Amino acid sequence: MSTLQLQLRSLRARKLPSTTTVILIFAALLIFSYVTNPDPGSFAITVFQGLFRGMLLFLVAAGLSIIFGLMDVLNFAQGTYFMLGAYVAYSVHHSPQFNAAIPDPNLRFLTSVLIATGVGAILGAILERFLLRPLYSRPIFQIVLTFGVSIVLTEAIRAIWSTVPYSWTNLFSFREGSFLLFDQPFSTYRLFVIAIGALLIVVIALLLRRTRLGLIIRAGVEDSLMVEALGINVRMVFTLVFMLGCAMAAFGGAIAAPFLGATIGMGNQYLLWAIAVVVIGGMGSYEGTAVGSLIVSLAMSVVGKFSQQFLNQPVWEILTPMVLLMLVLLAKPSGLFGKEN
Repeated sequence: MSTLQLQLRSLRARKLPSTTTVILIFAALLIFSYVTNPDPGSFAITVFQGLFRGMLLFLVAAGLSIIFGLMDVLNFAQGTYFMLGAYVAYSVHHSPQFNAAIPDPNLRFLTSVLIATGVGAILGAILERFLLRPLYSRPIFQIVLTFGVSIVLTEAIRAIWSTVPYSWTNLFSFREGSFLLFDQPFSTYRLFVIAIGALLIVVIALLLRRTRLGLIIRAGVEDSLMVEALGINVRMVFTLVFMLGCAMAAFGGAIAAPFLGATIGMGNQYLLWAIAVVVIGGMGSYEGTAVGSLIVSLAMSVVGKFSQQFLNQPVWEILTPMVLLMLVLLAKPSGLFGKEN
């Protein structure tokens, strides 16, 4: 064995475990945030804002990661499903017909989220069943197809809702409420989104790791012919996986709409951030996606607060995911929880 090979092996052996690396990253971000702005209230708001955005990022990135990890399909339409969820939820909640049928704004908001999630799931099933299924053996064509579907859906949204941004005006109790965090007001709805996102992280992990459906999915990826020989419809299972991924993105857009509104550019923005999250966490790693979402969102929140306070350059917040992506890949090309080939 050459000297260079021995040195490379020694470097790999000295690499920090992924969990330790993640803890160090979170610690560095929190320390930097507190040192640059030692006010407890401002520090707490920065952290909670990072958690809020992290849960929205997770809902887009998790669907992307699940579809890629289990089906080897990189769905470039994922961000468009997020945007579609926001538009559908906005339209249902602000519709005069739904307003008359469901006068309670809280119940109407819940209905709008369920409808938006259902629309995402149905369109995801159509995409997988009729467009992607014939292309499973041609990965390049899959990428081109999903990119084309993203463009078509975006143009359809533009034709239906135009390019005018929509702001959520019919408020409900969760959206209007707030509480004090170290004498700083923080929205109750943001805390609700954080709780929902954390719950989904656990539920989906249990679904994939501890249930019969998760076992069938993983077995179907490894050897679909064997699973089909046992009488299980693997294609239907893959359709359900794709529906789950697209429904998660639409659900994320629906619960984001009361704060972010609905704009024609939000899909591409969140898709770009989601891709950064998936690569940072490790392609196909569900745990890596969850951790990567929190790292990227917390870094954006910290950098955004710092740049606003000291640099007066808000663009650094937008660039943070890409800068973080480059730094992580330089240290570990497979991502934090990715498997090295």
